[in-house]
Amino acid sequence: MNWLPYHPDWHIDVGVLLLALALDFALPEPPNSIHPVVWMGKAISALERLGAGRGDKAALVIGAGIAIIVPVAFGGLAWLALIGLRELGDLPYLIGGAALLKTTFAVRGLGRAARDTQRGIEDDDLSLARHNLRSLVSRDAAELPKPMVAAAAIESVAENTTDSFIAPWLAFALLGLPGAFAYRALNTLDSMIGYRGQYEYLGKASARLDDLFNLLPARISAALLLIAGAASGRGVREGWRAAIREHRLTASPNAGWTIAAMAGLLGIALEKPGHYRIGQGFREPAAADIGRASRLAYIVAGLGVLVAVGIVALLRGG
Repeated sequence: MNWLPYHPDWHIDVGVLLLALALDFALPEPPNSIHPVVWMGKAISALERLGAGRGDKAALVIGAGIAIIVPVAFGGLAWLALIGLRELGDLPYLIGGAALLKTTFAVRGLGRAARDTQRGIEDDDLSLARHNLRSLVSRDAAELPKPMVAAAAIESVAENTTDSFIAPWLAFALLGLPGAFAYRALNTLDSMIGYRGQYEYLGKASARLDDLFNLLPARISAALLLIAGAASGRGVREGWRAAIREHRLTASPNAGWTIAAMAGLLGIALEKPGHYRIGQGFREPAAADIGRASRLAYIVAGLGVLVAVGIVALLRGG
């Protein structure tokens, strides 16, 4: 039995990635009852109770354990699944692998959520726009004016070029389906407990590991975003300057790269009140800028697939 975390024929894994992308655009998300990311969330919710009422040091240790156990467990389950699929033959592996990989990323879903927010602003229904924004960001949007709602949507599109597809594709290219699942589990941990306040110590390890594993993908995403801007006739020089000058303004060591690049490419200011304002001297964003950001993100996705295919061919093609 072959225990490799990927198919020995690299062409098959390229097919898995391309079919998964096609499925992402053609099919809705699986029901929650069978969605692996929902299972990840349930597992995290169960494990986080271990840190309830604990002191800071105990919560830190428990959180470190959770940050290791959850990605390893889901990566291991994906490994067992692909071994079983591989034993059934190339076609079951191709179809089953693509169906599983599809659950670790979202291209169409990101664009759809952004369009829904854009539509609310364009229809002058700010309440609807704020409601739709909740599927993109966790911040309180109840009092945000139109430019801030647009900015939040654009920031999310920019940042999620990394989290939603480039990073899981790179993980798949390097470590196959187990890598993509482990990354998605870690990213889910960060989104659920990797922030200050209630989870200050329990989520610290998850947040730091997520930052670490996104260091390279975030910078690759920013580079691809600049290439996408060049292909679209956007202000690449301004995008580059903004990324270099202002990427440090975000608390995250990674999010600022794509957010600043997007601000420069579109010539808009992106602000999270009380945290940062990126794009000094640029105009306030409007609804149409959300659509422009989404189109750039789609180009980034296309370029990202080519990068992932190139890595698979380079590492396994010999």
